[in-house]
Amino acid sequence: MDNALCLNSNTYHGFELADAVAGARAAGLEFIEIAAVRGHTEHLRADMSDDELASALQLLRENGIRPLGLSGHANIMTEEGRASFRQNIELAERIGASYIVTGTGDTHDDEDVIEDEAALVDILRDLTAYAAERGIRVALETHGNNYGTGASIRDLATKVGSDDFGVNYDTANVIFYGDVYPYDDLEQSADRVLGIHLKDKAGEPREWNFPAIGDGDLDFGRIFDILRRTACIAPLSIEIEFTAEGPASLDEVHAAVARSVATIAALR
Repeated sequence: MDNALCLNSNTYHGFELADAVAGARAAGLEFIEIAAVRGHTEHLRADMSDDELASALQLLRENGIRPLGLSGHANIMTEEGRASFRQNIELAERIGASYIVTGTGDTHDDEDVIEDEAALVDILRDLTAYAAERGIRVALETHGNNYGTGASIRDLATKVGSDDFGVNYDTANVIFYGDVYPYDDLEQSADRVLGIHLKDKAGEPREWNFPAIGDGDLDFGRIFDILRRTACIAPLSIEIEFTAEGPASLDEVHAAVARSVATIAALR
């Protein structure tokens, strides 16, 4: 498999970027998708000064870690959210990322119903063009109240009509938000997948339980077979969100990342 493997720094929600970098390095990873989600996981911020951002990039260089993508989620259905997302696009350009991830609504507790899809298509075309001018591709995550499946975002991507817009496929979110399993849904949307949040799922479909890769119920060997069969080479971004209580310690997060990388290595 030619898919780049990276750490989604949201795995280290509640901890510092330096902790995420240390975990990635210890696990042997060379890439990172950095979370810059306002009010949630702010490992980077759009309002960082040049010096602050240079310091963060120096931390990455010193540890042999390269930024691959940016999780820049914002509620793009609001003017404020769109302004925030444009700032995150600029941040993605500043760090040399190749793609940026967002949802359509609030990062958590998204209960909005999008009734006018044509308006959303226009919004996405505008934001995608803004990103493309800066060498960034926009990936809409399978997340939230409206677009919880890869198939639904693939249909949306067809309407947006740009190669710079596609799916960020979260292997566990499609269960939690979309009430489907990834095995059929991923195959339907793989040709428009730009990024993959590789995340496991345990417990009931609507239970917040996202353990280390291999500790949950998903068959990642089957998922990787789909990626091979569809020639999908989107980056694989390891994301672990634990249970609603969160991890007990930083050491627990480090161990979960290392265990995930070992599981993936055995299957690729």
